[in-house]
Amino acid sequence: MELKELSDRAIEIREIYSQLEKNKYGKEWTNSQIMQGFIGDVGDLMKIVMAKEEIREIENVDEKMAHELSDCLWSILVLAKKYNVDIEKEFLKTMNQIEEKLEN
Repeated sequence: MELKELSDRAIEIREIYSQLEKNKYGKEWTNSQIMQGFIGDVGDLMKIVMAKEEIREIENVDEKMAHELSDCLWSILVLAKKYNVDIEKEFLKTMNQIEEKLEN
């Protein structure tokens, strides 16, 4: 699957969440609230990394690692869309800049 397809799928799921939020809270989450959720996911991912490094114990750690990495990617794709960032273009640009720095 291409990055654009992943991004489109992330937005489809965000739209479902948006509708649920409107039904439950009367409004959808703000971009800041989406970011707060991302930070929570990053914290969960850190705990899983610690388990992979044998600092913590977590059952089904590989399954949970895959899930949290996917959650984090979802947040990044959604935030990129919300802020009109062409994430594919900018990712490649950033990697090229890093590579250039490393080669000099």
